[in-house]
Amino acid sequence: MAVLIAGGGIAGLTLGLTLHQIGVPFRIYEKTGRYSPLGVGINLQPNAVRELYDLGLKPMLDKVGIRTQEYGFFSKSGREIWVEQRGKWAGYRWPQYSIHRGKLQMALLEALIERAGPECVVTGHKALGFSNCGSAGELALECEEGVKSVVGDLVIGADGIHSAIRAQMYPDEGAPIWNGAILWRGTTMARPFRTGASMALAGHDNQRIVLYPISTPNSETGLAMINWIAELRVDPAQALRKEDWNRPADLAEFLPAFEHWQFDWLDVPALIRGADKVYEYPMVDRDPVDRWTDGHVTLMGDAAHPTYPVGSNGASQGIVDARVIGAGLLAHGVSPDALHAYEEKIRPLTRNIQLANRGSGPDKIMQIVEDRCGGVFDSIGDVISNDELSAHAASYKSLAGFGIDALNASPPTIDTRLLY
Repeated sequence: MAVLIAGGGIAGLTLGLTLHQIGVPFRIYEKTGRYSPLGVGINLQPNAVRELYDLGLKPMLDKVGIRTQEYGFFSKSGREIWVEQRGKWAGYRWPQYSIHRGKLQMALLEALIERAGPECVVTGHKALGFSNCGSAGELALECEEGVKSVVGDLVIGADGIHSAIRAQMYPDEGAPIWNGAILWRGTTMARPFRTGASMALAGHDNQRIVLYPISTPNSETGLAMINWIAELRVDPAQALRKEDWNRPADLAEFLPAFEHWQFDWLDVPALIRGADKVYEYPMVDRDPVDRWTDGHVTLMGDAAHPTYPVGSNGASQGIVDARVIGAGLLAHGVSPDALHAYEEKIRPLTRNIQLANRGSGPDKIMQIVEDRCGGVFDSIGDVISNDELSAHAASYKSLAGFGIDALNASPPTIDTRLLY
């Protein structure tokens, strides 16, 4: 096999689709024994949507996601701070999508198997580590039969924030870094708010709610699936127990803090109570590192640049990674030079995103308003100028690689016209 991919999440599957598109043999090794549509909602920014469209996946995205129309910040009292249009409503050539992570993953898997055959994805194989052997890379895997090794020209670690490939490169790094915030995530069938395709964030650094629909309203009930994330910050000196990762949550642990968050456009406690299941996650990331590539092996997605879920950029960046790796392979062949070209382009960008998301992301504006007026005001113009709000919003888009004018004017990562 030319390229071995450790991890079959959104990043790894997108890389598989890219490699098939450019004619590079590959195989994906995924630790789970059977795929299922797990998770909750995510957003795909126009820079990532562009790449999926170039893979011919526009019909799939329109089937499983909804096009996000607006994005807004609100105070803890529900007052509007800043609202902007998104996707094509904002002038992009491509939309932004709100989508269920598990449904997206399953749709990517279906498209990949349809194009490349079922043998391209091997489930029940967990990456343990790697080695460089001459002109090839070797991937060690654990499966039902025990431990085995496979050899390819390149190995790509797409195995997430707990990456075994990264752990071998950085054996002293330790566990992900927790900032003291806990996230409770769920989905609730409820009436859509504002435009019906809006993403909203309300609160401040110590307490907030994030929500957006990930389905169109039912024609009979008028209800849509609303994805929501409630966040509270606690003392980071408390021990973060690994067994609490993605565990079923007790509403009593966080609902009382949101009991009075009843806005004229949203009843937050009712939304939380209406969820079928709620899961708890710690807000964690890792420090940026100075290299991702070791010989014939590199990292991508959350294995390379795990970041706080701020700015709706995590899955989007993994998709972009996949396409830039593909472009590197076209330019440099299936070689370490391709990996270095990818890292040289992407690592500085994601380093800036990781650091910005620790305190200077787009949601910083909510804390500024909280500090200035306690989140209560008659006119936002009395608290912060429109110029300051606009500049803050534009700066993060530019930092994350999806400024409107720059993205619209940029050439495709992979010019598909040259492939056929």
